[in-house]
Amino acid sequence: MSKPSPISGFPEWAPPQRMIEQYVIGRIQRTFELYGFAPLETRSVEPLDQLLRKGETSKEVYLVRRLQEDPGGPTGDDALGLHFDLTVPFARYVLENAGKLQFPFRRYQIQKVWRGERPQEGRYREFLQADIDIVDRDTLPAHYEAELPLVIGDALSGLPIPPIVIQVNNRKVSEGFYRGVGLTDPDAALRAVDKLDKIGPDKVAALLVETAGATEAQAKACLALAEISAPDGSFADAVRALGVEHPLLDEGLAELVTVVETAAAHSPGLCVADLRIARGLDYYTGTVYETQLRGYERFGSICSGGRYDNLATAGSATFPGVGISIGVTRLLGLLFGSGELNVSRSVPTCVLVALADEEHRPASDRIAAKLRRRGIATEVSPSAAKYGRQIRFAERRGIPYVWFPGADGAVDEVKDIRSGEQVPATPDEWTPPVEDLRPLVS
Repeated sequence: MSKPSPISGFPEWAPPQRMIEQYVIGRIQRTFELYGFAPLETRSVEPLDQLLRKGETSKEVYLVRRLQEDPGGPTGDDALGLHFDLTVPFARYVLENAGKLQFPFRRYQIQKVWRGERPQEGRYREFLQADIDIVDRDTLPAHYEAELPLVIGDALSGLPIPPIVIQVNNRKVSEGFYRGVGLTDPDAALRAVDKLDKIGPDKVAALLVETAGATEAQAKACLALAEISAPDGSFADAVRALGVEHPLLDEGLAELVTVVETAAAHSPGLCVADLRIARGLDYYTGTVYETQLRGYERFGSICSGGRYDNLATAGSATFPGVGISIGVTRLLGLLFGSGELNVSRSVPTCVLVALADEEHRPASDRIAAKLRRRGIATEVSPSAAKYGRQIRFAERRGIPYVWFPGADGAVDEVKDIRSGEQVPATPDEWTPPVEDLRPLVS
């Protein structure tokens, strides 16, 4: 058998990185639950017609064939694809279970998704997302759009990562402005402006003329709107100074001012109104979010989302919602690549119980069991080598303590192999310092 090769875009973290990932997930999960979000996990596959009914992602969906030797392509019940985000599956779940849910329904999902895009730094084909959404029946108050950035700010501010800035816009601002300048295809204009960071203003202006039917003057006005940015409500005055009027524009400005000012009151510097933010997916209808990690802006957003009014709709039943998603794998991949995150040891183990000889392994196992019952991660030495070799084994793995069982009725002793301090101890009472109980992420 030849040596296997890694598959591009499918990361496999080493154990120290995986421990960091679990630490990050734990912090995010605890914060989500503090805000009252309940856990949910949806299936990995969805019917293709559901996955492709919104947005521009048809080329990114991984198809699922029922059997490896199935000669035909997927049809009927087999026309399935791996989900490329968690919002579309969640909307389907809400529609299927609406009679069992209490609204407004607040849920979080921390789950793998798959997207067939070109792998590059911070972008993967299989990756972990951490989503929160709030949905309601028929109407969803706009104040929820102001709440979600606060949740993300709390979740990420407690991690040893660079600070974040959440850029916010409102689709109503953009659409109302485009209609106010006379454009008849605001969706095409939104898609063009969404490419501003990728292709620059000149090419976006040309795209506005080509795809949205804009004149040069209208394209110039759209770019002027996209240049507006402010950490407070002053952006609304800058928009009005452009001299464009439309009822939808006024509605969007009022909602966006609330989002920015709410964030400024609770977490100054967290949010900034940035009117170039559009989000390319078709289902967004109100506030949209993108999140920059300071020092990593060139890699784009690590946390995105927005308001959607028509995604979870069937007949007369409508469940508008707002959601935001942290790209956990994306975030960690960037930080791992730059050496930003470290863990204090490569294993969870706090104590290694030494082994005098194989006859005494049962006694060492009993000591380890007592320590584990008290929440202290413990291993027994793999072999009865000389104590010096057992200590070196612990050192190589970063295990801070070695436990020496007492011989012939003598008291046990535990050694901090970093300082060399060795003290008498019993497994029913000895406790390491809190900072040594678990690996520390920094």
